[in-house]
Amino acid sequence: MTGISRFIPVAVVIAMIVLFFTMMGGDRNPQEIKSVLIDKPVPSFSLPMLGMDKTITEAVLITGKPVLVNFFASWCAPCRAEHENLMKIGASYGVSIVGIAYKDTPEKAQVFLNELGNPYSLVLMDQDGRAAIDWGVTGVPETFLIDSKGIIHYRHWGPIIGDSLEKRLLPRLQEISG
Repeated sequence: MTGISRFIPVAVVIAMIVLFFTMMGGDRNPQEIKSVLIDKPVPSFSLPMLGMDKTITEAVLITGKPVLVNFFASWCAPCRAEHENLMKIGASYGVSIVGIAYKDTPEKAQVFLNELGNPYSLVLMDQDGRAAIDWGVTGVPETFLIDSKGIIHYRHWGPIIGDSLEKRLLPRLQEISG
């Protein structure tokens, strides 16, 4: 090896070290699968409304204001853990939250909401999980931030607990609230 070619192995090692620390840093969750729906319109759906003989479509999410869509289930312990923060978001930040009960029964979803409170402006039932598949949900809870035109801007994978409300979700909400 002569000239500049003798530095190529050193440059490769330095690039690998930089890549390693980049991947290890920040708030990146290595188990999280990135959503392919970011910056795309919400998927089409037609779901029954909890406690009503009425079917709702994705058009309900285009309100002219940001909307959160939260997939939850009564049998989900992390959903229980994040519920207090959903109540806080619904009461304090002026954003509408649409809940989609994932693979749950209407009776159990209603008991869950009666026990913990209902932060949702609307609760839909996804009993077969088809809507969750279309949204790319990998497990509950998952929350999507939708802008005023029905475009998905952010997906929160897992429960909104700890500092994830202040550090991850609220800044994104403020960005699209303009």
